Amino acid sequence: MSATQDQGHKHDAHEAHEGPIKTPKQLAWAVGFAFVVPVVVIVLLANYVTSAAKPAAGSVGLEEQAVAARIQPVGSIELKDVSNPGAMKTGEQVYQAQCAACHTSGAAGAPKLGDAAAWGPRLGQGFELLVQHALKGKGAMGPQGGGDHSDFEIARAVVYMSNQGGAKFEEPKAPAAAASAAQ
Repeated sequence: MSATQDQGHKHDAHEAHEGPIKTPKQLAWAVGFAFVVPVVVIVLLANYVTSAAKPAAGSVGLEEQAVAARIQPVGSIELKDVSNPGAMKTGEQVYQAQCAACHTSGAAGAPKLGDAAAWGPRLGQGFELLVQHALKGKGAMGPQGGGDHSDFEIARAVVYMSNQGGAKFEEPKAPAAAASAAQ
């Protein structure tokens, strides 16, 4: 090979290995942008993610609603006055509030109010068993039909429904009256 060809070959080989950066100034700009652009992008993304309005530390915890939610009672107690029969619901009131949902339409096999044929076999079981079924549940009916009444009120409702179906049950004695009658 001649010297001219040898130099041309080296020059071609040298150009083939060169990149787009040819001067030190271009190298400085490339390094600067390679560092600055990702840092700026990261800062902008961090600001975007954390830009939601947040209250200052400690300011939310002392608001009235937050304090009330933290100190609210876990449970509560409701006392019913069983000694005053006038405050107790009548059998018809309990029926309307709780029992009518199923016993008016006959839903889930419940005997309809006033249907003597449906109530007949049940009435033969006796008042005490009917009350126990009403209190503890039977078949599709849950305890107290899902209500929240006293045993005395449920017994009144059983008397009301049974008497509408042909029974002649007497109204149960109020708990206070029964206690004083025993003395």
